[in-house]
Amino acid sequence: MSEIDFDRIERRLEKRRQRERQLRRLYISVFVAVAAVIVIAVLAVTGVFSPNKDKNSGGSTETETQTEGANNTEIENTGSEMETETQLGEPYVYLPKPEWTEDLLTPNKYSRPETPVGEITGIVIHYVGNPSTTAKQNRDYFEDLAVTHLTYASSHFIVGLQGEILQCVPLDEVAYASNHRNNDTISIEVCHPDADGKFNDVTYATVVRLTAWLVLEYELEVEDVIRHHDVTGKLCPLYYVEHEDAWLQFKADVQKYIDEEGEIRYR
Repeated sequence: MSEIDFDRIERRLEKRRQRERQLRRLYISVFVAVAAVIVIAVLAVTGVFSPNKDKNSGGSTETETQTEGANNTEIENTGSEMETETQLGEPYVYLPKPEWTEDLLTPNKYSRPETPVGEITGIVIHYVGNPSTTAKQNRDYFEDLAVTHLTYASSHFIVGLQGEILQCVPLDEVAYASNHRNNDTISIEVCHPDADGKFNDVTYATVVRLTAWLVLEYELEVEDVIRHHDVTGKLCPLYYVEHEDAWLQFKADVQKYIDEEGEIRYR
């Protein structure tokens, strides 16, 4: 098993620090805007600044006075809402956790070595390579390696032909799926009906949803979603290696799901 890629981790940390600097600048801009709104509201209340005041008469009619009062209240409420928002904390995009069945492998050195992962910097998509097999069958293959000793193999998740998700390895442990990227990635094995390796519609939709959640969970970008092929050159996932446009569309669909289904929250 190779060492953790510290250079890549440092690049990820620098990217995170850049995002934090951008957020700090955003907070400063919001603070200045809130301060300006509060100043205007105070001036309006004291009569120093009154947008609706009749300059020619030097006074206001009863109707104008009521209008000014309404405007002042609106300004105060807006300023209060903006101030409250800045106090909520750091904004982030939230997606609900997908439902999955935990069917963890028995600890063993061939498929679940219980080795802690490092910082997660990528999500790797695979295909099982066995047409029409189920998520459970592929999970049991990983389990049997403890007895057969045929190879070292496993995955954190397997997505089945009916869109079901099985978790085989805890997310804080290494899975034997992505060679020298095992230490810093989460792996998803995907079942497929035919030898060409194309995911069916229900499976595809689940993989998009699961991948999107993992991207947000580990504060990654969609560009951090890769294929096994991108690690070793292996034709995996086959269809999405042979059809580059399909792979680009998959990543676009992950981003679209985040954009359309994600909810802004604060922490």
